[in-house]
Amino acid sequence: MQITKIGVVGAGTMGQGIAEMLAAKGIDVLLLEKSPERLEHAWRSIELSLAKQLEKWAITEAEKKLVWSKIHKTIAIEQLASCEMIIETVTEDLDTKKEIFEKLNAVCPDAIIASNTSTLSLTELAGETAHPERVIGLHFTYPAGKSPLVEIVRGLKTSEETYATVRNFVEQTIRRKGIMVYESPGFVTTRLICTLINEAMHTLSEGVASAEDIDTAMRVGYDFRYGPLEMADRFGLDSVLAAMERMFREYGDLKYRPSFMLKQMVRAGHLGVKSGTGFFHYDEDGDRL
Repeated sequence: MQITKIGVVGAGTMGQGIAEMLAAKGIDVLLLEKSPERLEHAWRSIELSLAKQLEKWAITEAEKKLVWSKIHKTIAIEQLASCEMIIETVTEDLDTKKEIFEKLNAVCPDAIIASNTSTLSLTELAGETAHPERVIGLHFTYPAGKSPLVEIVRGLKTSEETYATVRNFVEQTIRRKGIMVYESPGFVTTRLICTLINEAMHTLSEGVASAEDIDTAMRVGYDFRYGPLEMADRFGLDSVLAAMERMFREYGDLKYRPSFMLKQMVRAGHLGVKSGTGFFHYDEDGDRL
């Protein structure tokens, strides 16, 4: 199957990054959100991202125009009927995703439906469709527009044909490194990075080192792009907490029990970049202050 048109359901941080990256590869993208206001906010965020890249000479004006021409906004799920693949990136809530999958099943009966979930069961989501063999996980790691890795996650009924098509798309069309993962809460990347983030919070709460020095230790000592605490800020502390709580429920292992500091931060509304304050402070563009 040749994939030339993709629907991206959910225009949050990940949806924006995925849509922009796909458009930069010459793929037509239908970006779906539930309200015009949320859609316009996403549009402005993509515009800001492209403007920053242009300012840094990372892209040309022609490349910027190409991306704009390839992304089409919509609030009507019915418009996704012409897409060969759908990538769902809505909030990490099982009931919300199941509702989306049920609607996509009715609108796009022949499309491959991929979820960007990091912890939820693809098999359970696939159960909302008539063709669970065409459901697969495409977990783009943050930041979706720049990270070269994609986890290709097989549910219980994902077919070989679907897997082969998606793997070819990931590696040949969008030029990302795909790794095959069998369904498991947290897969590989979320399972490992969340435990690192959680341990960094334990280290901070015990007064072993400052947040700045903990992050510097991992950035400089182990060549991380971001330290674990800034990484948590960029993921969204509420998202990290949700992932940790789900893995703790699924595995029952104490290493997945979320740090009390993480819970405190979320209760205080200090969610990281999205709120402007987390372990560090950020401006409206998401840059460190």
